[in-house]
This record gives sequence, structure tokens and C-alpha cells, in this order.
Amino acid sequence: MALAKKPSIRYKIRKPSGESDRMAAVNYSLIILKPGRETALRRGHPWLFSGAVASVEGNPEPGDVVKAISHAGASVALGFFNPRTDILFRSLTNNTSAVIDRAFWTNRICGALELRRRVVPPGTSACRLINAEGDGMPGLIVDRYDTCLVISLDTVGMERCRPVILEILRQELSPVCIYERSESRARRREGLPERIGPAWGKELPDLVEMTENGLSFAVDLRSGQKTGFFLDQRANRERLGALSRGAAVLNCFSYTGAFSVYCIQGGAARAVSVEASAAANEIARRNLDRNGFSHHDHPIVQTDVFAYLRETKESYDLIILDPPAFAKTAKDISGAARGYREINLQAIRHLRDGGMLATFSCSNPINGILFEKIVLDALRDAGRTAQLLAVLGPGPDHPVNLAHSEGRYLKGLLLALFSQ
Repeated sequence: MALAKKPSIRYKIRKPSGESDRMAAVNYSLIILKPGRETALRRGHPWLFSGAVASVEGNPEPGDVVKAISHAGASVALGFFNPRTDILFRSLTNNTSAVIDRAFWTNRICGALELRRRVVPPGTSACRLINAEGDGMPGLIVDRYDTCLVISLDTVGMERCRPVILEILRQELSPVCIYERSESRARRREGLPERIGPAWGKELPDLVEMTENGLSFAVDLRSGQKTGFFLDQRANRERLGALSRGAAVLNCFSYTGAFSVYCIQGGAARAVSVEASAAANEIARRNLDRNGFSHHDHPIVQTDVFAYLRETKESYDLIILDPPAFAKTAKDISGAARGYREINLQAIRHLRDGGMLATFSCSNPINGILFEKIVLDALRDAGRTAQLLAVLGPGPDHPVNLAHSEGRYLKGLLLALFSQ
């Protein structure tokens, strides 16, 4: 299926009918909280753990909407209930008179689409449309790649809303196809099986074409990492591209070469991409070619990044470290910290004085403070010092609830390095 290239994303947004404004008394089951445990919800955090609940009234099933009330009997929030997991309650709204129905979801989805209309730049036909708790829809991810959507549902509550969510997405966005990649660790913790495959519409092509800031990329939506492309790095790619004029650039864990394409577009003298996956490297070559750049002038090296950094004799003006998550759970933190320290140490040793390091972690259990400490330790071991130029994170199409620090999975630092 050939996909038409578009200069930018345009949304056909229908405002929800007046039905969404109505309030009604719905007999939701109740969860009664222990004294003082409503504070986090009132401050905007979307989760309650099982230890915060004193009792449950009614017979709610996993995925039902329930009402959380304080120990004193005050209504606090409506949200999804699942006693199978540590996160027993996921808040949907503090308006406990609301009706969680099709109109509610239409209103939420339209609000998310309106935000993307404002923050996604021209010449971009791919972005995150719905970012789970960041958009008030716990467990729902929707990414747009030109005329195709990729969805992921990670909570049992959202799983039960799947038919209406798909219907609203079709109505509001008119996609050619919707492909589902509900395959996360979170979904398994919710007691749900994986679901991967077509959800609606025409057959998915082997590679989907998309544009980002006027650059062209091919994406494997079926088996690529995340939903096929690291959409959360768009703003960081743009920033680093602007810093690349005349630079020798090393792009580590380069996947399908997006950072390299931006750096070459920005005037890099040479960009070396290092990635262990043969399939990703093949797409990276196509992405360089489709933007008019030569993979002969800008080599793509298929090897382990740790081994490459230990063996290469080259020095660089800019090194990008965007590895996969080294830590999936809290028990992985110690080993992940050693991995991040080693990979940063090896990169630092190959940076010229005044060179820049853009280093990232997408490991949720590694918070920003710990990540900075790890990088600082690597600098000390290398005998280097650094100026912090910017703290990096995802672009504005990946909003995070300010009260939900757990949603800040992508951490990054842009540093200028010097010898001590």
C-alpha cells in the first residue's frame, strides 16, 4: 500500500456533543481509603496502591470504574479498579459526578488531539497522539505514522474500553489502518495476554513512510522497537542537528539512523552510526539514501556498541548515547547503573576537548538524579569535567502529569567536555 506524504499532520476534530457535559448519579462500587491516603490523589497523582485501601464496597470486577472515597466519606476520584496488581486504582477524573462513557472518552481524545495540533511542527506526519497518564488515559498509547495508527493498551480497564476507543479514533482521525502492539510488561502484570496484529482497516505495509521536520523516514510498525520509531526524541534530534555543523559525530545505538540523518542535515562532516541489529541498519541505509545522504560517506557499523567504543581509535566532536533500557524493574538498578557508567566512560574517552556528549536513559527505575550521578562518576573516572548545556527529555507530544514522576522515563543530558 503506497502512503501519501503529507506536509504536516492535520486533524479532523469533532467536538463532542452536549451529551458529554451531562452529569448523572451512577452507582459505582466504592473503595474506601485508609486515613490520609487520599492526599496523593488530591494532588493529582493518578495511582493508588493496594496498601492505601481499607475496604471495597460492592463487587467490582477487574477493569470496572469505581469511586475512591476518603476514610471520612468524602468523594475523591473515579478510576479503573484492578485488585490483581499492586496499582489497585488508576484515576480517570476527580469529578466524581462524571459518567465514564463514550462521550467522556471522546472528550479526552479530542483534547489530546487538540494539544498535538498546537505542538507538532510543520513537515511532520508522525507523533504520539495519546500518552497514557500524561493525557488522563491510563494504559493507552496511540502513535500516528502518516495515515496509520499504532495503539497499545496496557491496563485491564482500558482493554474493556477498546471497542469504543477504536471507534472514536476512526471517527476523529479517519486512518487507513490501525495496528495494535499490546505487548508490554505492564500488560502482563495486569493479567492480560499479548495482542499484536491488525485492529482495523487495510493491511499494514512492510514499511510505512513518514516525515519529521521535513526529513523522510521508513518505519517498521510490526516489529520495530517501541511502536517502530523513537518519536519521543524528535526535539532532541532537532537540537543536536543544529549543533552538528562541521562536526565528526558518533551515533551509538543508532537504530534506524534518525539522529544521524538530522546531524548530516545540520552539516556534520562525518556521522558514524553504530548498531548491532542488521535489520535496523538496513532501514538506516534507506533513511540516509531517501534524504540524499551517502552511507559510504557516513558509515553504518554493525557491531556491539560497548565493543566498538573499547576498540576504536577515533575521536569525535559529538557523541550520542541512546541505549535501550538497561533496567526494567527496581531489582535491575545496580546492574543498569554499572552499564550506564561504563558506556558513558567509554564515550567520554573518545570526545575531544570542547566536544559534546548527549547521553540518555529510558530506564524508568533510573531517576534523573541517579542518572546525573552515574554520568558524573564516569566523568571523574575519565579525568574530565563537563559543562551542563541542557537537561533533555521527550518532546511536547509526550506530555507527563506533573504529579506523576513515574511517567518521566526519558532522561537526557547535553554536556560539553574538557580535560581537568
